[in-house]
Amino acid sequence: MGLSIHYSGSLKNPGLLPDLINEVKEVAEVHKWEYHTFEEKFPEGTFEKKTFNDSVYGMILNIKNCDPVCISFLSNGRMSSPFHLENYGSAGYPDEDNNIYQLATKTQYAGVEAHKTIVNLFRHLARNYFKDFEMLDEGYYWETGDEEKLQQQFDLYNDLVNRFANTFKTNPIKEGETMQEYIERIFNRVNKDKDQSV
Repeated sequence: MGLSIHYSGSLKNPGLLPDLINEVKEVAEVHKWEYHTFEEKFPEGTFEKKTFNDSVYGMILNIKNCDPVCISFLSNGRMSSPFHLENYGSAGYPDEDNNIYQLATKTQYAGVEAHKTIVNLFRHLARNYFKDFEMLDEGYYWETGDEEKLQQQFDLYNDLVNRFANTFKTNPIKEGETMQEYIERIFNRVNKDKDQSV
């Protein structure tokens, strides 16, 4: 649970990868973000194929109090991550095949400024390096650029997280109650408290 961005897309062409990596490294260094670089050059004949090899290309950003931000690709040029490659790379199930290309980053605990910076970085990268790029921003900043709306969404999510935390703290599991029953009871309690506070 927590405010997140969800994104997918492809690199426009394989020759752009070194420039993308260098540009993102510069941004990371300015913001004092840690990063890790994967392979920096695609092998011949792999780009825009349906299949992919077992390597990851591009980089990943590690921002304080934030899930990793994956600016990484499979050998076919589509965005993915090492985690996705490991968990979905050989699944072979048609309904799960697309999961390998659906990325998400929770920014809830990194804060509004970090969220804005990450989204603005993706705006720049989408214009210059990506094709078929899509983002769903639970803070609505990607869609609107509205900082006030983004702050409202952060406040809403923070309130919800705090309600759940307090409810768990003050309502321990009952003897004989299953975990599913306990979670449902907590969920119902949070919703009831929320409705009464409106």
